[in-house]
Amino acid sequence: VNPHNMELSPPPTGLEAESAALFTTGSLHFLHELISTFDEEVEKILQLRVSRKAHLDLSDELPNFLESTTHIRADPNWRVLPVPPRLQKRHVDIGDMAPCDTARFIRALRSPAQGIQVDFDDGNCPTFHNQIKGIHNVILAVNNRLPGAPHISRAPVLMLRPRAWNMVEHNMMVEGKEAPGPLFDFGLLMYHCGRTLLEHQSGPFFYLSKVESLVEARLWNNIFTWTQQKLGLPLGCIKATVLIENVLATFEMEEILYELREHSAGLNCGIWDYSASFVNKFGHRQDFLLPDRSKYVNMEKRFLRSYMDLLVQTCHRRGALATGGMAASLLPHGQHTHAYSTVLDSVERLKLLEIKAGVDGFMVYDMNLIKPMQELFELHTEGDNQLHQLRDNVSVTPEDLLSMPSGGVTLYGLKYNIAVGVLFINAWLSGKGHFFYRGQVEDSATAEISRSQVWQWIRHQARLEDDGRVVSRQIVTELTKEVSTELGHLCPSERTEQRLHTAADMFLEVVLKRHFPEFITSYLNLDHTFLTSQNLREEEAAVETGRQRA
Repeated sequence: VNPHNMELSPPPTGLEAESAALFTTGSLHFLHELISTFDEEVEKILQLRVSRKAHLDLSDELPNFLESTTHIRADPNWRVLPVPPRLQKRHVDIGDMAPCDTARFIRALRSPAQGIQVDFDDGNCPTFHNQIKGIHNVILAVNNRLPGAPHISRAPVLMLRPRAWNMVEHNMMVEGKEAPGPLFDFGLLMYHCGRTLLEHQSGPFFYLSKVESLVEARLWNNIFTWTQQKLGLPLGCIKATVLIENVLATFEMEEILYELREHSAGLNCGIWDYSASFVNKFGHRQDFLLPDRSKYVNMEKRFLRSYMDLLVQTCHRRGALATGGMAASLLPHGQHTHAYSTVLDSVERLKLLEIKAGVDGFMVYDMNLIKPMQELFELHTEGDNQLHQLRDNVSVTPEDLLSMPSGGVTLYGLKYNIAVGVLFINAWLSGKGHFFYRGQVEDSATAEISRSQVWQWIRHQARLEDDGRVVSRQIVTELTKEVSTELGHLCPSERTEQRLHTAADMFLEVVLKRHFPEFITSYLNLDHTFLTSQNLREEEAAVETGRQRA
């Protein structure tokens, strides 16, 4: 099946039937139309990002609220359209749920959570195998064909998160160009699941990540409108929560809601991608030296507190729900142990701050946290959401949003960031999008902040609080070797140890570059070592299949 000017890679080994189910004549035709219609606009927003960054760098200016859209912010009357009943109560979503992990996906579907962040982005490694398997599992779940999963209308609501604009799908060419990752994911999910989700009042609902401006929100809105018309779905049935993960987007939150007012399911705030965006946009400026995240960066700091307050105020003023980030902690085994209650207390303390700030929900990774977090909402709030908390007392200035917390750099924090960065690259080389380290789940957001901090500390020759040494290429190289040797001892085989050392080499390449690579995910997705690691796993799978047949 090959409609005009479209090329598709052969299916991943062992997923021939799944591929055939995904890539039908109809779905390929739809994807071709979707991608050829919006490809130029996707290109344009990526170029606007580059031009905006160049402007900030050349002018040394700082972002501010836009003068050109004052009339939108000043008009008290507009609201986003009300969301359907299933989105009124958003207390707890399961985050980082890569649907290619069938067993965990089924557990999530059987859980008491309000929603599932079905993740093709931060918590997922976008190999062709994972995308096909993940999208196919979603189709099975929506059509009540996933063994052991409840009917879609009784399961937690699926909040589908396609890849961000910076990601491409290497396995599909449309009119001579690789397909934009988000359009590949969104197109297949909508084509195969949109109508069924709507019929069961369970969607189609999305999370949109890494949106940087109102122009990008407008593009998504146009894509939604076009898709609904193409598939004969009612206008406004698609709902999307925009993740505000970039400092520039914070200055355009109201406009982002306005652009998506017919399709909005509110805004979401998260700590690590957002903090990393400061390094991405202003990291070469001395004033924006971000201190050690393990000691000095948390949601109580002025710049993050102001961001959350403004996000809640903006959403509630416009009738949209505001949600908080993901609790990454993993509960230790044994409910009656001291360790268990220590972790639970610390998660509850941080999440209570968000509830007090007025959020309507947030995410957890560990499914054992769902019940305790839902109880926290029942205890401290009334009704399905906190839309009545208008936070009129809040007044946030650009200075609040751009004030860097004080603090320095510790040897512990440097080694921690190195370990997370190396282990993330190692996870990607193994085809996984997240991993566990020191009682936390780590994904591309924590990898993003980790490698950003190391790059920035080298760039500004920060001094270690411990002994006054300057963070230099030499120290980072030595520590990376030390960390990867320590981690290497835990590897079950010589091959996994070798992979870890490869990951360490790649980590050093990223943090020592003169120019900051914008996203670690797109950097890796274009990297020869990562791409060949996929081929290697494919070949091994093929050999294994052959052996089983023999």
